[in-house]
Amino acid sequence: MRKLLLASIVSATAALSPFALADTPSFPHLETVGVGEVSVQPDMATINVAVSLNRTTAQAAKKASDDAITALLGRLEGMGIARKDIESANLSLQPQYSYPKNGEPKLTGYRATRNVSVTVRELASLNDILDGALADGLNRVNTISFSSSKEGEYKDQARMAAIADAKAKAASLAKGFGEPLGGVWQISYMTESPVRPIMMRMAAEAVSNTNASYQDAEITIRDQVEVIYALGE
Repeated sequence: MRKLLLASIVSATAALSPFALADTPSFPHLETVGVGEVSVQPDMATINVAVSLNRTTAQAAKKASDDAITALLGRLEGMGIARKDIESANLSLQPQYSYPKNGEPKLTGYRATRNVSVTVRELASLNDILDGALADGLNRVNTISFSSSKEGEYKDQARMAAIADAKAKAASLAKGFGEPLGGVWQISYMTESPVRPIMMRMAAEAVSNTNASYQDAEITIRDQVEVIYALGE
């Protein structure tokens, strides 16, 4: 009776392999995980900025935050940013208290916070948008995440690389064990999200130094495929 040969290659990203949920083939077989990746420079970014300020009254805090957002939206429109690429969050208004050592908490004012998310389709304008947002009164840059307008194309390239990797591993393993490699019995596909460089919250004075950093940013787009091959003629 022919000895059953099972070779498995498992990557760290495939801990929850769909093979674990499938019935194990009753014939000699070989399992491989192919991984492919493509590294590209981004041509888009999404920035999340915010205005967060304190005023003595709720009305004054709301007005100040609304004024900052209105100024920013006007600036973005003047720069040719489409309205669909701008998302303005609702107002968050919270009372602020002081806490005397021996006494009751005392209301000192209100903090108004509003966030704006902007998709920037021309990276060359990113620094001008950030500088303009700060000039309009927004005082926090929460995140800057980078992406590519050709992500689907690069994903296909990564997938083809993953398929080639799975084939090469299967052929190498079968050859190493002296077993003829048969046809594909099962293919399982698990898509992966791109690894996007993200700049986290920065103080206003640090924003002007980000230009070199985002020009050097790189996105890694990964994909993987899991394949079961039959062994034998």
